[in-house]
Amino acid sequence: MSCALALHSCSPALGLALLDGGQSRSIAHPLGRQLANGLFEAVEELLPAARWPQLQWLAVATGPGGFTGTRLTVVLARTLAQQVGCPLWGWGSFELIARRRQQELQGLEACWIGQTLPRRGVVAGRYCWQSQGVVELEAPRLYRQGWSELPGPSWEAEMDAAADALQLLQLGQVAAAAKQPGPWQPVLPIYPTSPVQS
Repeated sequence: MSCALALHSCSPALGLALLDGGQSRSIAHPLGRQLANGLFEAVEELLPAARWPQLQWLAVATGPGGFTGTRLTVVLARTLAQQVGCPLWGWGSFELIARRRQQELQGLEACWIGQTLPRRGVVAGRYCWQSQGVVELEAPRLYRQGWSELPGPSWEAEMDAAADALQLLQLGQVAAAAKQPGPWQPVLPIYPTSPVQS
């Protein structure tokens, strides 16, 4: 039986969502810094490795998020897509928040969604609602002066790993139904700040 998998690790919790036989379910694992050790076990709990060849497509959150956590699930998704030969699509974690809060977003001209980085500033992107859905007006990047640099309404990024993984699954279903190509090569983590520079 064919299936599809979504992965989200842009927060301390790992969010996974599975579409299997027309039924979807999601789960969050609060792995934090243990993600590297617990990732495969968590995925296999939801979808045993013996069934990975049945994957029809994958979706993954590309960040912003923690450097290591985001990278781990993106690399796993890329590897699975390459080895299984299935499409892979990636979406930003702030865009997923905007979609989850779309009713609030519809009442605003546009809104910043950002994550405060102590002593570094704010990583933020700007989003709005248009007739076709959520639109990213400005990609996430670092604002060293913090929230004061961002004119207009703003939200602190509050990720919900399980709910955001379900959002990924829904976006993947739309992409699959539209027969969008999903090459794995362009799906890369978003790094608004350099992991090697202060």
